[in-house]
Amino acid sequence: MSALTDVVLQFVLVLATSIWVGGLFTIAVVARVASRTLAAADRVQFFRGLGRTYAPVGGAALGTALVAGAVLVVDRPTDGSLVAASAVASALVVTTAVGVAQARRMTQLRLRAAVSAEEARMSPVVRRGAIRAALLRLLIGALSVALLFLGVLAGA
Repeated sequence: MSALTDVVLQFVLVLATSIWVGGLFTIAVVARVASRTLAAADRVQFFRGLGRTYAPVGGAALGTALVAGAVLVVDRPTDGSLVAASAVASALVVTTAVGVAQARRMTQLRLRAAVSAEEARMSPVVRRGAIRAALLRLLIGALSVALLFLGVLAGA
């Protein structure tokens, strides 16, 4: 690979990683503010729109970062950090897909709870789902940071 190609790939990797990780932190901040300022039904609609708008951006950033990283290390000998990075990247993709599916289920559940006369009965179900969602987001963040760290190790 030429030096110019290597630099371009590194730039793309840093940019895509910044968008992915920055997006995760931004969504966490927005969620905190939205939970304090919006009514439940408005919050559900807001996050439904946010998710639909951010999914292609975040998905493209994650995919681009993974491809650029893979191309940068394809000619390197396999070592422990490369194997670990591959495992973490795979776990991140799977966990993110599970998180997206779970977020869609939570949107439907929260919409039903917001308009249901049985909202009190649904509250524990929504609460358990929210805890699972928070744990998934935490795992996605931890895997993202771990992969970033392993990527820096691989580049050093």
